Amino acid sequence: MANLLQKLEEIEGRYHELNERLGRPETLADPSQYQKAAKAHSELAPIAEKYRYWKELEKSIGETRAMLQDAEPELRAMAQEELATLERQREQTENDLKLLLVPKDPNDEKNVVLEIRAGTGGDEASLFAQELFRMYSRYAESQGWRVDVLSKSDSGVGGFKEVIALIEGGRVYSKLKYESGVHRVQRVPQTEAQGRIHTSTVTVAVLPEADEVDVAIDPKEIRVDTFCSSGPGGQSVNTTYSAVRITHLPTGLVVSCQDEKSQIKNRQRALKVLRSRLLEMEQEKQRQAVAQERRAMVGTGERSEKIRTYNYPQDRLTDHRIGLTLHQLDVLLDGRLEPVIEALSTHFQAERLKQELVTV
Repeated sequence: MANLLQKLEEIEGRYHELNERLGRPETLADPSQYQKAAKAHSELAPIAEKYRYWKELEKSIGETRAMLQDAEPELRAMAQEELATLERQREQTENDLKLLLVPKDPNDEKNVVLEIRAGTGGDEASLFAQELFRMYSRYAESQGWRVDVLSKSDSGVGGFKEVIALIEGGRVYSKLKYESGVHRVQRVPQTEAQGRIHTSTVTVAVLPEADEVDVAIDPKEIRVDTFCSSGPGGQSVNTTYSAVRITHLPTGLVVSCQDEKSQIKNRQRALKVLRSRLLEMEQEKQRQAVAQERRAMVGTGERSEKIRTYNYPQDRLTDHRIGLTLHQLDVLLDGRLEPVIEALSTHFQAERLKQELVTV
C-alpha cells in the first residue's frame, strides 16, 4: 500500500501542476500546448479526485476512532457503526483507485476486423461458423454497432468456410478482444442418422482495425492480382475482374476480397484487412517479448487454445479460461452475450491489475 500511496501522491502533484499550467496566459495563447495539457489533465482527474475522497475518508476514520474513547456507551455504539461504514467505503475506494491505475489498452476505442473460419468438422464446422457470425452480428446490433462484411466464402451446405467483417462503433475492441481463439461445438448434426454427438471447431480472430498511420504498407512490398468473383462451388458470378488478391511479400500474408462489384472498393477492403493483420503480428511480437519477462501477462494466450465449448445436449456454454458455465445456450447464441463479455472483462482486468501492482 505504501508504494501505491507514493504513486498516488505523484499523480496528485502532477494533476495540480497541470491545473496551474492551464491557467497560465502562455498556455491559453498556444492552442497546441493547451490541448496537450488539457488532455493530460482530464486523464488524471478521475484518479486525483478519487484519491482526494480517499484522504477524506482516512481523516473521518481517524476522527471516528477517537470518538470510541468516549465514556458514553451510546456514543461509542454510534461511532462503531459509523466506523464500519467508513471502512467499507475506504475499501471500495481503494479498489476503485487500483482499477484506475491499470493502464488503458490503446486499442480499446478501435473498430475491429472479425475473422471466423471453419476448423475441424467439415460441413458441421462451416454451419457453426455461420451461427457464430450471426451471434456476433446480433450482439453488435444490440450495441448499436455497424457490421460490414468484407469477404466471405460459402460452403455447399449454407455455412461459411470463412467470413471476415469490419465492426464499427464505440469501444468495439474493448468488448470483443477476449473472443479470439478456438470455439468448440458439441452437438448432433442434422445429417447424423444415429444421433451421435459430433465435435467441431471454429477459429475466431478479433483484430483491432489498423489506420494507415498505424501500419504503413510499401506499395513495392505487395503483389496485387485480380480475378473474377466466384460463388459456392467455384462458379463465376461476374465476368469482370473485380475480385482482388493482395500478397504481402515480406510476410507472405494473402488477403482476398470479392464482395464488391468495384475492383477499387475490393482493393481498399483487402488493404484494410491486411493492415489489421500486420498490426496484429507486430503486437503479438511485442506480447511474446513481454511474456518472456512476465509469464502471467494477460492476453498472450495462443490462438490455438480451445477457449470455449458450446454443448447443445447439455444446453451450456463453458469458457475454459475463467471456468464460466452458463445455460440457455439458445439465448447466448442469439447475441445476448453480456454475461460472457462482462465476466471475461472483469477477470482479465483483475489479472492485469495484479501484474501492475507488482510493479507499483
